[in-house]
Amino acid sequence: RHIRGTTQRTIAKYFGKINTMSMFLVKVAALSIAGTYAERKYGPPDTSGFLGVSNLFGLTPAILSGLSFWVVVHGMKVGKARGKYMELAKKDGEKDVEERYDLPNLYAQGLSKHVRCFNCVQRSHQHIFETFTGAVLTGIVAAVNYPICAAASTFAYAIGRITLSNGYAMSEGDPKKRYSSPLARCMWYGLLGNVILSLMSCAEMVAGKKLLE
Repeated sequence: RHIRGTTQRTIAKYFGKINTMSMFLVKVAALSIAGTYAERKYGPPDTSGFLGVSNLFGLTPAILSGLSFWVVVHGMKVGKARGKYMELAKKDGEKDVEERYDLPNLYAQGLSKHVRCFNCVQRSHQHIFETFTGAVLTGIVAAVNYPICAAASTFAYAIGRITLSNGYAMSEGDPKKRYSSPLARCMWYGLLGNVILSLMSCAEMVAGKKLLE
């Protein structure tokens, strides 16, 4: 009975996660389609700039350029935090501090509170690169045909990305605090929005015509 009950709870939890993800996908897809329809129907005229795309195309690269600069600045916090927590670890009498905290170690080794705090700061920067390339690629492709929606989606990604990383860095060793701000989840809305918009943009390129008029 105990095994059966545990199995049932595990299955229920698994399908619960699938249902949550499905609702999330449907919600973002609906927002993306509604946004592209509104952009085509009520947006400004589709005037082409010198690159042969809308003059508003540049909004998305501008947002991504600003975000790229922030990534560099945020990376400097990791170096500062490494030195800070190494000093705190030494003061608390931890052993082999240099070997455990210093470069070339990406993450500090051990389970102390200072290790957890530093590793959350490191994770706040490292986590960026798991989605950044995809966000850039899909954002640029989406902006070719849907410049306003792409800029809005990319901006949501940028706000969420910055908030999530700051939440990680200030979590004091508790990674659950990375979502302490509701804005942190905007990263996932923006990223998935870019993916959907990019696929729609690619479909128009292949078809050679606008799909939503």
